[in-house]
Amino acid sequence: MAYTIDPPEQDRIGANASGPREGDVIVTDNLWKTYEMGDQIVNALSGIDIRIRHNEYVAIMGPSGSGKSTLMNLLGCLDSPSKGQYWLNGHDVSKLNDDELARIRNKEIGFVFQTFNLLARATALHNVELPLIYNGTPAAERIERAKFVLESVNLGSRMHHKPNELSGGQRQRVAIARALVNKPSIILADEPTGNLDSKTSVEIMALFDELQAQGNTIILVTHEPDIADFAHRVISIRDGSVESDGPSRRVR
Repeated sequence: MAYTIDPPEQDRIGANASGPREGDVIVTDNLWKTYEMGDQIVNALSGIDIRIRHNEYVAIMGPSGSGKSTLMNLLGCLDSPSKGQYWLNGHDVSKLNDDELARIRNKEIGFVFQTFNLLARATALHNVELPLIYNGTPAAERIERAKFVLESVNLGSRMHHKPNELSGGQRQRVAIARALVNKPSIILADEPTGNLDSKTSVEIMALFDELQAQGNTIILVTHEPDIADFAHRVISIRDGSVESDGPSRRVR
């Protein structure tokens, strides 16, 4: 991270200043995130410009402290930037308040976390239903949609099992089904194989391949080069800035 007393102002037009174009899902222009720490300003992100298209499979990669988690929080509408613009599906979400961000987040983004974040006492089916309960989907419809996505990740026979009755890979499949149930624009996966063994990790990454082939836009946040290489494009973040952006070794 960069440490300065006064964060530099950039009076320039960012690489994405033209805003979103047809087919864009995510566009950021000169995106900054700063934190006050005593008399210092910490620049967690320093002018990020990225453009992600519909149906892309992108890995955001960087070491601890690089700013990739901060960027994930902004892209996932979990936080707001200090400066700059962020368009999600053509909507400028960089100035929205917390309630507006929550509505956009529930509609447009499906999250998959390293720790699964499942309710321990709820069945797989109920865990997958949760986003639909929050947005008021009628019971019959949400049960059918939850069943459908569980079957799509090969867990139809385990939908009435609780997390402690499932393997790590099965729990992550439940989490992926939950991410899919709202038919989001983006699946945002944060270190999705971090708690899995190597064999199960490959199985979960194969599932992301299938989802991308079906038309989903996937953004994978990781610090592991071998996991990033499952994506088709890798954006490397270092010291709050984009260090490189290009095809992964998989597609070179």
